[in-house]
Amino acid sequence: MGRKKGSKYERIIEAAVDVIAKYGFHQAKVANIAKAAGVADGTIYLYFKSKEDILVSIFEEKMGEIINKIRKKIALTASPLDKLFMLIEVHLKQLAERESLAIVTQVELRQADPQLRKKINEIYEDYLFLIEEILREGKEKGHFSNDLDITLARQIVFGTLNEIITNWVMEDRPNDLVSLAKPVHKLFINTFCCNK
Repeated sequence: MGRKKGSKYERIIEAAVDVIAKYGFHQAKVANIAKAAGVADGTIYLYFKSKEDILVSIFEEKMGEIINKIRKKIALTASPLDKLFMLIEVHLKQLAERESLAIVTQVELRQADPQLRKKINEIYEDYLFLIEEILREGKEKGHFSNDLDITLARQIVFGTLNEIITNWVMEDRPNDLVSLAKPVHKLFINTFCCNK
């Protein structure tokens, strides 16, 4: 992408997450983001073309971080079932630890205009591929049904996590999000494991 990165870039991204979560994407102003990041308004445009570019970059950076954390954890185990649990746990933990990020990833994605939403959805492709990898390995090793539809199963995993986090955000975080990792994992195993 050729984007200049460094401490100012990171500060702008982090500030943008909080500002967009607080005001909503359409109401958030670049000036608010600059102030929260401790930079001049014009500095924003050294790193980003527009406010839309900032939002896309948040998804690029933060989903990239989640994917990297999952990959590091799953590298420590050979079990596809454990890998699936780790994916669920890391995803829930990352968003539980930063409510503003959960708000941006769950709420703003749905409110974005179609072109912006398409760009953001493309960012999720690496994450969906990671889910597929784990499911395919589980199927190959006999943990999951030999007629498991990987694409459908991937949609079930991603859609379930997405819905759980959305409900958590909309209901003002009524429970411990990370505590749901085990029951969600059990649900997936029960759904995918039995040969018909």
